[in-house]
Parts: sequence; structure tokens; C-alpha cells
Amino acid sequence: MRNAVIVNAKRTVIGKKNGVLKHYSPEQLASFVIHDLTKELNESVDDIILGNTVGPGGNLGRLSALESGLPYMVPGLTVDRQCGSGLEAIRLACHLIQGGAGDIYIAGGVESVSTSPFKSRARFSPAYIGDPDMGIAAENIAEKYRITREMQDEFANLSYQRSLDSHEKGYFSDEMVRIADISFRDEGLKPDLNYERMLKRVSPCFKKNGTVTAGNSCGVNDGAAAVLIMSEDKAKELNLQPILRFVDSSVIGVDPNYPASGPIPAVSKLLFKNKLSIEDIDLIELNEAFAVKVALFAQALSFSYDRINPEGGAIALGHPYGASGAILVTRLFYEAQRLEPNYCISTIGIGGGLGIAVLWERIK
Repeated sequence: MRNAVIVNAKRTVIGKKNGVLKHYSPEQLASFVIHDLTKELNESVDDIILGNTVGPGGNLGRLSALESGLPYMVPGLTVDRQCGSGLEAIRLACHLIQGGAGDIYIAGGVESVSTSPFKSRARFSPAYIGDPDMGIAAENIAEKYRITREMQDEFANLSYQRSLDSHEKGYFSDEMVRIADISFRDEGLKPDLNYERMLKRVSPCFKKNGTVTAGNSCGVNDGAAAVLIMSEDKAKELNLQPILRFVDSSVIGVDPNYPASGPIPAVSKLLFKNKLSIEDIDLIELNEAFAVKVALFAQALSFSYDRINPEGGAIALGHPYGASGAILVTRLFYEAQRLEPNYCISTIGIGGGLGIAVLWERIK
């Protein structure tokens, strides 16, 4: 079986809903990333695979390929695993390479909540099982597993401080593509804000006397991210230096009333399949839709915050649903070069009760 490797990764700045990216359609956002990843590639791409969650529908993968100026012969595919869509697209591309379907793929995700024509979300689950909005589902987790507000605020503050530090060091600008005159600063990040004070002042926003607040939750955002994935033999042929090698992946379902628990069995399954323990994993990028998700994950798997999202995450930067899984992998691509982990994982919990996890090996 052939190896799939990542040789490049890029993302847009993350904008707030109706913020700096509000005038860009999803295919335009994706095209900026696709163009940057292919501008020096003198080989044909086998497929563009993009995840998307809130529309506008149609085949955004193909539309984005055309918008980016790629030849008509390059096809496109759109996948929907809700907020795991971007990671699912990458997972699918890696398995296609392993199976010999092609040698070069662009895979990732895009979201423009600002331009979405849909005013309400799709159903996650049949009503008789339970179909909570994600904020209520986060409160369900906090109540069931006794994750206090203090625990959530502790991690949220860590996310803000890490993100500010990474921004100041220029780490995020390494990841980003240029869009007109928009700053290389994710719109949700406020360097002058006292986050610790803010976290103490904000009230619960989903449930009276609850623990989930706007401060320890992600925002609603626009953005795109994608990676350039090749067979390892093709990367060598083109004299390109791969950074991450795909090892394996897993997807699993959980109770739709507790979707934030999804990464726990997904990662556990992945480790079991590959005869690894959690101690073998040096770094995990876990989507921070809610701080309660990260707190539960760290508690359940006895995994230190030191190895989870060390350069910040979605609480501080934002969560453009369909793109977020691809942002996790983009972050790992650059972190792997700075932090030199052996094994790392990207994982996300998904509305409707799903968990997805992908295991990567740094190429030395």
C-alpha cells in the first residue's frame, strides 16, 4: 500500500460572520487557497476534495477548482460530515492515494456563514433521539461529566494566551494566503482585550445557570483551508519535501445528545488499531468548538493540555465549520516543523454524534 504525505498546507485568515470576509463567496475563499497550493506545481491534480457544511449547496469542490483557474480537466468533489467535513476530505484523499486512485490531491474545507442562504441549521438527529443545538449539547456534556465553568474558563484562557503568543511570533502568517489588503490576523483575536477579566464577566449564553459562555466557546466564522497531498513516490519524483505521513484514520458514532464526546472513542479506536497508547502521541490538534470538549478529552484520556493545541485554537481564532478540520491539519503541518513530534493526531467532535480522528507521523 502506498504512502500519502502532505507537502504543503495553507488557510485563509478566519473572519467573523459578516466580518472581513463577508463579501467573498465560499468558492472564492477556497480558490485563494487552491491557487496558492498549485501555483508552482507543474503536475496535474487528480481531484479537489472540499468539505462544506452550511451551503449554498451544489458541488463546491468543482466550483472552487474552476474559480481558482485550474484546467477544466481537474474535477472536484464536495463532502459533508458537518463540522468534520474538512478533516473528512483530507482523510478521503489519503485513502484514495493509498488505494492507487491518484497521486496528487488538494483536500480541505471552506465555509462562508456570511453568504449562506440557509437561516437555520440542518437536522443532526431524529427528534425522538434528541437533536440539541451545539450549545445545549455542550451544556449536556458539562452536566453529565461534571466539567465546571472554572475548568472551561481555565482552558479558554489558555487558548487565548497561546493564540496571542503565536500571532505575535508570526506563526499564523506562515499558514495564511494573501487576500487583498486583509490583515494576517484572525478577526476574532483581540490583542488589547483582557481575556481573563472577560471570562469572569460573561454570562452563560445557552442555558440559565449553565457553564458554557461566549468566552469559553468558539465564534461563528468564515474561512477556508486545504493541504496538498501526494503519494510519497510522487513527492520524491518532484523533489518536494513532505512533512507529515498519513498513518491511519477512524470515524465513530456517539449519542447525538453528547457530540463533544466524539473525539474520545475516535482517538481510542485509532490508537488500538495501530497498537499505540496515548503516551505515544506527542501532539494533538483538537477542534475547540467548546472548552468543555477539550476539558473532557484531557480528563478521559489523561492527556496533558501541554500537548493539545499548543499554539491556540478555535475558541480564540474561530470555527468556520467545514474548514475547521483542515485548519487542524494545516496547524499540525507547521507545528511538526517547529516542535518535531513523532506521532500527532487531528480530531474533531461533530454535530449529530460523530467523532473523527487522523493519525500522522512526522517525516524525519
